Amino acid sequence: MALPVPPPARVFAELLPTPAPASAPAGGGGGGGGGGGPWAPSGREVHVSGSAELSAGPDRARVSLRLGSRKGAAGAARSSVSRRLEYIAQSARQRGVTEENMTVTEDFSRVEDTYQMEAEVCIIFSDFGKMQNVCNLLIEKLGTSVTISPPHFYHTPEAVDTLRRQVCVAAVGNTRRKAQEVCRLFGQSLGKPLLIREEETKEWGGHIDNHLSNSPDSLTLQERIQNATAYASCRVFAVFEIKGKENRRNKLL
Repeated sequence: MALPVPPPARVFAELLPTPAPASAPAGGGGGGGGGGGPWAPSGREVHVSGSAELSAGPDRARVSLRLGSRKGAAGAARSSVSRRLEYIAQSARQRGVTEENMTVTEDFSRVEDTYQMEAEVCIIFSDFGKMQNVCNLLIEKLGTSVTISPPHFYHTPEAVDTLRRQVCVAAVGNTRRKAQEVCRLFGQSLGKPLLIREEETKEWGGHIDNHLSNSPDSLTLQERIQNATAYASCRVFAVFEIKGKENRRNKLL
């Protein structure tokens, strides 16, 4: 899926000299008719529309590990699974995974004349390098006695909020720089902002190119991260005051 093309920026500038204030009529309270807008037009303004687009990779990964045992004695089935659960937890703790990021669920049942013990461990990683180290170690040491699912990458709400703020701030910064360039083109100096309005925001997920397999289990680690990458765009409209002639000394600096 191709990324949407951002809308072209629009720049409007009004460089007419500021009109002299008219004398108030005799007995009148003064005050001109307002334009109905959220700001009072100053007579010398630059209107700028600009946008920005940013992306953020996932900041969390969840891995599920499944293991089980089926024995003639209940204690033997429990013991076989418990030893492996302890080894998994110890390996994760040694590599910086805290207890609150590990969840264990167990299921014990009787199947015909045997006892079956099954368990699942869900581990949440914020460091993807540590995730790979833990998974590689468990595959090496436990082999086929444990089944490790492919990692599920996602964003925490805090990461999404950060992306939204950053793209808005970036759009405002781009808009201000455009306004400065317009003023310099006419030898003017940019003044204070009179209005900044967020006009449009968009958010969308990553994408998988058509030549990639449609089977999620066949994706590589990098393809999974790309697929979970979040994108955001923001378009803002701003009005800045135009001050007098640009200071040539500051321009040289």
